[in-house]
Amino acid sequence: MTQTLAQIVRQTPGNLPAYSIFSMEELVQRSTAQRRFLMWLVTAFAVAGLVLAGIGLYGAISQSMAQRTREIGLRMALGAQLSDVQKLILKQGMFLAAIGSLCGLLIAFGGAGMMKSMLYGVSTSDPITFTCVALLLFGTALVACWIPARRASRVEPMIALRAE
Repeated sequence: MTQTLAQIVRQTPGNLPAYSIFSMEELVQRSTAQRRFLMWLVTAFAVAGLVLAGIGLYGAISQSMAQRTREIGLRMALGAQLSDVQKLILKQGMFLAAIGSLCGLLIAFGGAGMMKSMLYGVSTSDPITFTCVALLLFGTALVACWIPARRASRVEPMIALRAE
């Protein structure tokens, strides 16, 4: 279509030049290319940060449970149910996640003004966005804590008490 348009423009009286003819869609693509790239880059870093946070929390809870193997074995030998052990570990991890989320929300509300120029169609204090992000972080923390909790609840009491 651009070739036809350029030919028609050249045939008009006045010999108008016909170069750099683009469709509106292509012009929009070109004008937003840098922003789209930056948003993809920010998204990639956010996903990497979420994965690293989940791995870090998983590692911290796993290490804590490895150090408390005897305590968990003793609790189970004295009659603690599997669900009790899992709840104990999940509470510990989710408490850390709640503190981290609260600090993150406070920092996000404080720093949202700096991101105002990058946001389109979303206010800097959008409750849906903040809620979704907090739920995503809690979900990640829940998975990161559930795996060590499940592993710790399968500890054999006698083996844990004998081990040093």
